[in-house]
Amino acid sequence: MSHLPIFRARPRRCASAIALALLLASPLASQQAAGDSGRVVESGTFVLHKFEQAVGTERYVVRQRGDTLVMATDFKFTDRGTEVPLNASFRARRDLTPLAFEIRGSSARGVEVDASVAVDGATARVREGTASREMSVPGRFFTMAGYAPVSMQMMFVRWAAAHPGADSVPLLPSGALTLERRGTDTVAVAEGRRVALTRWAVGGLQWGREAVWTDAGGTLVALVGIDAEFDHFEAVRQGYEPALGAFIARAAADGMAALAEIGRRIGPETEGTLALVGATLIDGTGRASVPDAVVVVRDGRIVAAGPRASVAVPAGARVVDVAGKYLLPGLWDMHAHFQQVEWGPVYLAAGVTTVRDVGNELSFITAVRDAVAAGRGLGPRLLLAGIVDGDGPRALGVVRANTPEEARTVVRRYRDAGFQSIKIYSSVKPEVVAALAAEAHRLGMRIGGHVPQGMTAVQMVEMGVDEITHAQFLPQVLRAGGQPNGAPGTLPPPLALDSPQARAALALFRERGTVFDPTLALYGQLLRPAGGPIESADPGAARLPLELRRGVEGSGSSPEDQPRAAALLGQLRESVAALHRAGLTIVAGSDQGLVPGHTLHAELEAYVRAGMTPMQALQSATLVPARVMGMERELGTLEPGKRADLIVVDADPLASISNIRRVSAVLTAGRLYDTAPLWRSVGFTP
Repeated sequence: MSHLPIFRARPRRCASAIALALLLASPLASQQAAGDSGRVVESGTFVLHKFEQAVGTERYVVRQRGDTLVMATDFKFTDRGTEVPLNASFRARRDLTPLAFEIRGSSARGVEVDASVAVDGATARVREGTASREMSVPGRFFTMAGYAPVSMQMMFVRWAAAHPGADSVPLLPSGALTLERRGTDTVAVAEGRRVALTRWAVGGLQWGREAVWTDAGGTLVALVGIDAEFDHFEAVRQGYEPALGAFIARAAADGMAALAEIGRRIGPETEGTLALVGATLIDGTGRASVPDAVVVVRDGRIVAAGPRASVAVPAGARVVDVAGKYLLPGLWDMHAHFQQVEWGPVYLAAGVTTVRDVGNELSFITAVRDAVAAGRGLGPRLLLAGIVDGDGPRALGVVRANTPEEARTVVRRYRDAGFQSIKIYSSVKPEVVAALAAEAHRLGMRIGGHVPQGMTAVQMVEMGVDEITHAQFLPQVLRAGGQPNGAPGTLPPPLALDSPQARAALALFRERGTVFDPTLALYGQLLRPAGGPIESADPGAARLPLELRRGVEGSGSSPEDQPRAAALLGQLRESVAALHRAGLTIVAGSDQGLVPGHTLHAELEAYVRAGMTPMQALQSATLVPARVMGMERELGTLEPGKRADLIVVDADPLASISNIRRVSAVLTAGRLYDTAPLWRSVGFTP
């Protein structure tokens, strides 16, 4: 969830083809525009949502001009105080074969789009930003640049129905699209009316799959996916808003079902007893490594773990030779945003077997959690923190609490849905923070999150908050006088770790047992100089799929911001080092990051640079989070009686923490997966 304010498949013939013919034969609107603008044949409005919160609209108009159709769209929403406007135009033959496409504006905060395509016979003139080129036109192709505008996705579904062919459709200016018909859903809309809709999966616009629904006339009714900063995004045609929750839950279930099929092919269920033999065992307790070890697993539990000389391999066990490799506990990501089902294979491939999601759509994340827990989905174990914000220009999501009573109601709602924690966002009032903390503790839940505007990390802890999320909130309380970061364009005031202010803050954190989730690797990615290769911040970027890489390449600080960015990044790193020297509790989290899966590895590397030993860094992602969540009897180490969450690593992470990137297999929920097929299943290079 990018919200850190540190700077400013196979197409099938269906009713859509009939709808296209009806569209061209009889006008949906008989209005005749002035001049040669053409006759309006269709128009519509979508309500745009982020995290189920209505944030804007998209309006489109389709006109017929002679033998061509011309569509103009106006797409605009406001996200946490930032306007995101986008305009596009599309011209096509009457069978929707593209002739021209242009798009300009923003598709997310800080993500600009500027591209055009003009088709002239067998040649297309393509422009992306300032770069232009000519290319031969493929036999079958379509034009689009990203998930928005939504009306372009509607046109693609109609075009695909009228032009059946190969599974993958070349996309201009770049990329390829897939479309798969996934089934039929009946949803309730206004006044109790129920409507049968066709559900499709669209791939290739953003990383992963989007779910779209069309009615019997081929009109797009709803879209559930992510936006260009990988946050939840939904678009619902006016009149269908009551079905938003149903669309979100159905998209989650459908996506998990699709990935579960992949999981069954690449990770056979372990029946009977499994013995992993010959690796060096790093059990996560801090004890010395055990060379030539045996770990025996039965019914998802570890029944024995130790040197080969003292652990017998049971008769009939399935034996897996892991000689020369290293066995470790499965990793935890304590700051996750499981925004789309594709995160399931990514987390497992990175060796992450447990994640704590700290801010999501309730209907989506509970559907995913339940699917994974029941074996109907491919992904790690999910623990949940329910996000809550207050009203304000930068508010996020639909769950709000502006009074202590509202706070207590929100906490009870999340507890009843099976959440373990509460996550505070940036617009919560102080008295509401205190009420949230008191009610969470009364119900046996943890509470943490952002430091709301106008407060400090010290004040949060004094009010009963258990955890502080993000290192960006630490420098202020580690400076003399509690000075904030300062205005944009200026260098931040220096840290003063020996000042009374800093010593008092660290003492309070120690007394209260405060837990910190710094997300240091994310800052390394966001504050790096813009324009350079993303590999400079994380070598895992070399393995990204094209759609995901396009979305992160422009990240980083501008040249004029770089002195401030470098100073801030140094202070964040020194703040985390100060926490470690003070013996405070640090848990590893990625906050998605710009390089999914790999960012957690980068987080552990950052901890070693901050003074941790490799074992301490590993424990920040294994034993320590298990203790924090009260699950150390079940998880966190490789010991008899515990759940068999383990990873196989090809080189010793205690010799170099960067070897944690070399996970070759993962065992969880009774399935042993090779990681390479997991990476490939969602478009990554292993």
